[in-house]
Amino acid sequence: RGAWPCRYLLCEILCEDPRCRQCIDERAVGASVKDAIARAHGDYGLACCSVSFTVKYLNAYTGIVLLRCRKDFYRLLWSALPFVTYLENRSHRYSCCFNTIHVGGTIRACQKFLVHYNRNQLLLLLQNCSNEEERQTIQESVLSCSLKELEEEQSQSVDEDDSAEVDRTEA
Repeated sequence: RGAWPCRYLLCEILCEDPRCRQCIDERAVGASVKDAIARAHGDYGLACCSVSFTVKYLNAYTGIVLLRCRKDFYRLLWSALPFVTYLENRSHRYSCCFNTIHVGGTIRACQKFLVHYNRNQLLLLLQNCSNEEERQTIQESVLSCSLKELEEEQSQSVDEDDSAEVDRTEA
């Protein structure tokens, strides 16, 4: 049999001080999550979740993190996330919590959800605008949240990578 089926948990890292998110990295997130799994489910839970656990994506500016684990054990991971109360990096502890916003079977499904989620968040911000300049900036952001634009950007970057490889082989 090929690769084991996985589940992807799309989470938001909520910190008291949003600037602290810029100080965290994938290793710190992974270590804190594994520590929470061990505290919640013991050695058995940690062993089950660690088999294919990885932090696939972390955006320190938005606080979005994508965690992967085996399908059979994603509920163990999910149930341990409330026990993550801090992230530690460079001997500093940052108080935080994880908010799971989506569980998906593929990275692509999580990307699609994230585009819709971000668009809804921007629409909420739009309702709370205090002046026209803020409103205009957020409206432009909402319009830029389309899957077609994301796909075009990705295909352009792939085309640029392909042309760079051709240039290297010709040289």
